[in-house]
Amino acid sequence: MHGTLSRPDIPRPRPAATGLPLTLRLALRELRGGLSGFRVFIACIALGVAAISGVTSIAASLSGGLGREGRRILGGDLTYALVNREASPAERAALAAKGPVSEVATLRAMAVAGEGAALVELKAVDAAYPAVGTVETDPAQPLADLLAERDGVYGAVADPALLTRLDLKPGDRVTLGGFPVQIRAALTAEPDKIAAGVGFGPRLMVSLAALRATGLIQPGSLNQWSYRLQLPGLDDAGLAAVDASIQKALPEAGFQIRSRVNADPRFAKGIERFTQFLTLVGLTALIVGGVGVANAVRAFVDGRREAIATLKSVGAPGSQVVGLYLVQVMLIAALSTIIGLALGAALPFLLDAALRDQLPLPLNPEIAFGRLALAAAYGLLTAFAFAILPLGRAHDVPVASLFRDSVDPTRRRPRTRYLVVLALALAALAGLALATAFDRKVALTFMLAAGLAFGGLRLVASGIMAVAARLPRPRAMAPRMALANLHRPGALTPAVVLSLGLGTTLLVTLGAIDANITRALESSLPGRAPSLFFLDVPSRDAEAFSGFLGARAPDAKIERVPMMRGRITALNGVPAAQIKPPEDAAWILDGDRGITYAELPPEGSQMVGGAWWSAEEGRQALVSFEAEAARALGLTVGSTVTVNVLGRSITAKVANLRKVEWRSLGINFVMVFSPGTFRGAPHADLATLTLPHGPDPKLEAEIVRDAAKAFPSVTSVRVKDALDAVNDLVHKLTLAIRGASVVAILTSLLVLAGALAAGHRSRLYDAVVLKVLGATRGRLLFAYILEYGALGMATAVFGILAGTLASWGIVTRVMRLDFRPDLGGALMVAGLAVAFAVIVGLAGTWRILGQKPAPYLRQF
Repeated sequence: MHGTLSRPDIPRPRPAATGLPLTLRLALRELRGGLSGFRVFIACIALGVAAISGVTSIAASLSGGLGREGRRILGGDLTYALVNREASPAERAALAAKGPVSEVATLRAMAVAGEGAALVELKAVDAAYPAVGTVETDPAQPLADLLAERDGVYGAVADPALLTRLDLKPGDRVTLGGFPVQIRAALTAEPDKIAAGVGFGPRLMVSLAALRATGLIQPGSLNQWSYRLQLPGLDDAGLAAVDASIQKALPEAGFQIRSRVNADPRFAKGIERFTQFLTLVGLTALIVGGVGVANAVRAFVDGRREAIATLKSVGAPGSQVVGLYLVQVMLIAALSTIIGLALGAALPFLLDAALRDQLPLPLNPEIAFGRLALAAAYGLLTAFAFAILPLGRAHDVPVASLFRDSVDPTRRRPRTRYLVVLALALAALAGLALATAFDRKVALTFMLAAGLAFGGLRLVASGIMAVAARLPRPRAMAPRMALANLHRPGALTPAVVLSLGLGTTLLVTLGAIDANITRALESSLPGRAPSLFFLDVPSRDAEAFSGFLGARAPDAKIERVPMMRGRITALNGVPAAQIKPPEDAAWILDGDRGITYAELPPEGSQMVGGAWWSAEEGRQALVSFEAEAARALGLTVGSTVTVNVLGRSITAKVANLRKVEWRSLGINFVMVFSPGTFRGAPHADLATLTLPHGPDPKLEAEIVRDAAKAFPSVTSVRVKDALDAVNDLVHKLTLAIRGASVVAILTSLLVLAGALAAGHRSRLYDAVVLKVLGATRGRLLFAYILEYGALGMATAVFGILAGTLASWGIVTRVMRLDFRPDLGGALMVAGLAVAFAVIVGLAGTWRILGQKPAPYLRQF
């Protein structure tokens, strides 16, 4: 059966050149023949490394931008913020003693123009603003001139979105709290915009004098005052010393403190968390690509059987043969990694060049060598782990068996040493992912899920092969051949099922998550949530405001509760700064929280620990805590919580724990205090209006407009607008996830194509023999359609089940939303998987079916 072997160009080893230099020299010499057969290998590793290095490089650029632009983002070197109150003269003096101070106030308000009204993010600044950076307006004029009082009217600059929404132009007037201000320019850029976070309305900027004239600053109204200390000559240690002295002088002030060193820690955490998620998606692509690496290496070893036989026949030990080709494979992996690193490192620069004007974040592109080294380690470890077993199988194969492998492929179990090396490589890969993870729990969950997916797909492939081997043989040639192809030695079943299954699972998972998020934001929540929220309802006008709402919407449900802002400063006597809560509960201690007091349990709450206070007990300082938040912070019934409200620290005992249905969007709080806790404290009310027949945009707009005129200090928020803002943010995040996932899916397709290419030799042999025996192209084509269709169908079923299970876990456990299977999307993905398997499979075998037998019979 064998023809004459052509002697490979392998030099005779020189006695003086032993060890690694000879191995490396032989590997380099073999590489002179080109990289044929390694195209999929290179593409898989390069894509995975590019995804990881690109995501991490962008994150490093953002983090670096936040660090370098810290002064501009904060508007100073140290910022001291207070909620619901201005700093006292003594507190101002303590700050001013350290250096120049600028003052900024922010709050939400209603801007009224003619028959229109809109929610705005109002920002009031002093004459020193901006102390760092520049404000850009259209027309361009000094900010102080634009905001100054002229002819008894203060000026303002507005976001172009507000001008469009209320049909305004420079020179027109709007009223704030019933007080008129004149729009004098459009606000095109503000240096400290990031520090404001996500807003529900466009920006409107006025002077502090104008804000005080509006009457919007009342006891209990929701507002924030920021005092920005300018200390440009101090280093980081000097800043820390100044901050320590201020905190020592003003221990009860209740400041929220930010430094230019860490201008926005919540945003930085968000970047790290989202970067980790996208990195794990990129690692998924890399691991999927590892299957392509294994296929390519297996085909490479099969194609080098004659060279391996020759090496072993002249005395080369099996370990040296494995070492030779491992060096060669890792050199190619290094080349692939370099290509991926180049693409990933260029991504921040390309993003900055293309979207510089659209990006709201300070993206300062840089070559992040540490992040690139991490991506390179991922790439090389993945290539090594998936290449070692295909190479190790050649260690103990005798020369005669290697020659017979052309017609009778054998699959031997690799030596234990190679299995141990594989285990160590996988452990190193997992350890690297855990060591560099922002959230190790998420990373560990990902690795377990990836292991289960690989194991599940391997079981599916083994199951298909086992069932196919036991089914009765059909009489017709095409079905019989298709059935045999599913389970014969060297079958493509494992590789096709693994590559296609991972891609299908990922698509089903993303589709189901997207569908459930969209359903929750657009359908489920608005249908049962309040239509309007009203903030800063003065307590003296609370009854009149309820009457106003009742007259405008007689059948609507109206709720009203007192609302204040407070910051947790200690739990059980331990300062909040010393407490390290879980990541998903850190927000409770970060900044001010909305709080209220009540005589009765809030609607939508279920008592799960302790008991609600009686009228007599309500005179004491007690608090009801949300159960999940309490568990995360280690609180139980009887624990103590200290909060700072309006500069005063109050310690209350936890009387009970509540389970809250947050998704109803009704009025509820993490902390509900007893009435006696804040007796006599100034506050405003929070009210909601729920229309009986669901959202009514026309009626809602009329209520918002009329409320802004009748009660100028009340801020109205349409729930639909708030949900749209959240939906827009989620949509942008989803686009980023989809972009990263495209890499994983593309890698799956490359792996599938590589698997078919790896099986080209055996398929060619089959086609030649069958055509000699009289098989027509049509029959062979039909056989392949049946084979690939069966593989696609089985893989699609697994993808639907695994993807639905994965999306259920993410939606219900992580996002805490109701889950509904996306059967339509899953079935569409399944159909595409079957069609793709058939099309790609036939594309890979079409050229084989057209070959003439004679030239190939002379080689076998």
